Amino acid sequence: MTEKFDSVVVGAGPAGAAAAYTMAKAGLNVLVLEKGEKPGSKNMFGGVIFRHHTEQFAPEFWKTAPIERHVVEYQYWFLTKDSHVLLSHRNQRFNKTFNAFTVHRAKFDPWFAKLAEDAGAVLLNRTTVEDVIEENGKIVGVRTDRGDVLSDVVIAADGVNSMLAKHAGLREEVPSESVVLAVKEVIALPRQRVEERFNLGPDEGVAAMLVGWGSGMHAGFMYTNRDTISLGIGISLSDLDKSDERPHILFEQFKNHPSISPLVQDGDLKEYSAHLIPEGGYNYVSKIYTDGMLVVGDAAMLVNAINWEGTNLAMTSGALAGNTVVDAKKKGDFSSRTLAGYRQKLEESFVMKDLKKYKDAPKYFSTNQHFFTLYPEVANELAYMWHVVNDATKEQHVKEMKSTLFKRRSKINLLKDAYHLWRIMS
Repeated sequence: MTEKFDSVVVGAGPAGAAAAYTMAKAGLNVLVLEKGEKPGSKNMFGGVIFRHHTEQFAPEFWKTAPIERHVVEYQYWFLTKDSHVLLSHRNQRFNKTFNAFTVHRAKFDPWFAKLAEDAGAVLLNRTTVEDVIEENGKIVGVRTDRGDVLSDVVIAADGVNSMLAKHAGLREEVPSESVVLAVKEVIALPRQRVEERFNLGPDEGVAAMLVGWGSGMHAGFMYTNRDTISLGIGISLSDLDKSDERPHILFEQFKNHPSISPLVQDGDLKEYSAHLIPEGGYNYVSKIYTDGMLVVGDAAMLVNAINWEGTNLAMTSGALAGNTVVDAKKKGDFSSRTLAGYRQKLEESFVMKDLKKYKDAPKYFSTNQHFFTLYPEVANELAYMWHVVNDATKEQHVKEMKSTLFKRRSKINLLKDAYHLWRIMS
């Protein structure tokens, strides 16, 4: 006899675990199916999780969760082939009121999924979901390599390439311009050396974004963990298609940059991974509900690439989906009419409001590569000219800097760039 649940959640990452926790806590009978040997074994991100949204599931979670460091400094690097300009913000308030934590997903995801289990959800690892089960136009369960499972609602939390969303007819193949290939290494260093190289106190951490030469055609990232450094790049698939470069070559160029190399020197490679990340934004969020099914997290394309936020959107979307199923259970109605409330809840939350605010930004930056090439070069050249001391007066230095700037980018184009940035970011 095929077993029946109130809800089956496919994927035990932050989005799926948040949905399962929310429903199980409300008394629903929930099954979570995870393809990997354990939650997090197939996941990859930079990365950080945020206090505000995680604490909604476990108050003061940092006291028990497998976190690495709390972030006290945010850095923004602008690279050329042999130099960098660095902007950073370090604030002691982040030591008093934590904002974000670096984590390893392979450690954090099992802990987070355990919250759902403790609330009453059943987690089944090493289970591959092959298709949805549909009856009379409604999703009524999933077909797995262990057999069929029926449910009132299926929640698809199966990542950017969501097979379930495709099989349910909610979307086509993901366009290459909306997806980034992230390549990452985790490099081990003694804890004291990590703190010395990044000027950190015990348990303090740095989160860095890097653009310019060496980071390919998109951006790089760097996060300090307890005794490792997470280092990686992101390259849009559409840009990669146009290039003859291979991702691992671009990553090696980035890793060996004269400003980056000393930070990871003498480190031991502990992990190498590559993963697709949705960065198309609001315009690529397709239909996320149908009769008997909801789509959450990366599977719903819910990533804020402009602010480098993903886990908080995943957790929030999972919780909102879970609440929608709880409401549907009370009504005894699992049709699109009721499940559409999930989309409404998302639209009313920061998730869709932020994505909508920056809806034109991903396409604009992907078609204006000079923000990742020309401007970092100009910033470094102007900084160099300003700091060189010779017989020229400071007035002459400023004139030379202006001349260099306007040769690289005309006044009219500078004004256009400023205008477009203001338009898409305001």
